[in-house]
Amino acid sequence: MNLFEVYKLWDIEPVKGLNTTLWDKDGNVYTDLYGGHAVISVGHCHPHYVKMLQEQLGKLGFYSNAVQNSLQRDLAARLGRVCGYDDYDLFLCNSGAEANENALKVASFHTGKAKVLAFRKAFHGRTSGAVAATDNPKIQAPFNATENIVFAPLNDIEAVETELAKGGFAAVIIEGIQGVAGIYEPTSCFLHGLRELCDRYGCVLILDEIQSGYGRTGKFFAHQHSGVRADIITTAKGMGNGFPIGGVLISPSIKASYGMLGTTFGGNHLACTAALAVLDIIENEHLVENAAKIGEYFRSAFEGDKALKEYRGKGLMIGMELKDEYLGLRDRLLFERHFFTGAAGAQVIRLLPSLTVSQETAESFVNAWKELTL
Repeated sequence: MNLFEVYKLWDIEPVKGLNTTLWDKDGNVYTDLYGGHAVISVGHCHPHYVKMLQEQLGKLGFYSNAVQNSLQRDLAARLGRVCGYDDYDLFLCNSGAEANENALKVASFHTGKAKVLAFRKAFHGRTSGAVAATDNPKIQAPFNATENIVFAPLNDIEAVETELAKGGFAAVIIEGIQGVAGIYEPTSCFLHGLRELCDRYGCVLILDEIQSGYGRTGKFFAHQHSGVRADIITTAKGMGNGFPIGGVLISPSIKASYGMLGTTFGGNHLACTAALAVLDIIENEHLVENAAKIGEYFRSAFEGDKALKEYRGKGLMIGMELKDEYLGLRDRLLFERHFFTGAAGAQVIRLLPSLTVSQETAESFVNAWKELTL
């Protein structure tokens, strides 16, 4: 049997990691400033993370959601306190797409309505409902086609109101910062407008914080820079530092019922342990503050850079749009200087490093960039 080849792969195989350093199978050393799509939030193989998972695996790796699992309640209480939504409820699942799928379902159950408003260039996942709310026809099969999703331009509150006024909307779903699109932010004014319109038209406001959450922007969730509170927040990528886990934070105004949602693997013992270890490290090492500090360093260092059309983002969720004459820079950073970065199309380099990234590592990247763009 062969692999079903749906990924374009670099001819590099990492086999070992420590914090922001990776070693490949040939012994080459790389600096990781992408974290596997913002997944590695507290660094590769952090000793506290490794120890907690090893200890839990030695006790119990898995049992189903038919029995009590105090780790789930510990995680819910801890996450609520750290993120500022301590009065909300938590549903645990396995991935970001699954989190968004369940968020959309909860909104529809709660309102009794079917339609969802999403935004141009949005990416919410690849499962059926999540991909329908993703503005990319290339990854939507005919099976996913639905008239229940309407797209509006980001930061155009009049267009949103025009659609919501037509009625029948269960939810508005928006990323804290659009990641796959190339790092585009909803303005604070726009988020406040969405909150008001959702209240007026009886819609649930869903904030997709799967890539932009878990301290990445210098707040625990990106939308918290605006002061807006969402009805539902989804999280995943940085939540388990590589162990598959997702979560849906749900307002106390939305009531659960038995059988409403379900999952076999969601909230299993190892996943909860991984997520608790991540929160330990984020708090103990002040990583939200570090994300803000290093993010400010990057912004200052790249201000007016001759290779850039625009620098976008907050904290350690960064998009750098290249001028045409520098479109090969990402490959050069990888193959000549051994820096892993991400992309959003050919034009945008994305930086999504671990929140543990040091000032020294940030400076080494800036120096390599400047040398390659002389």
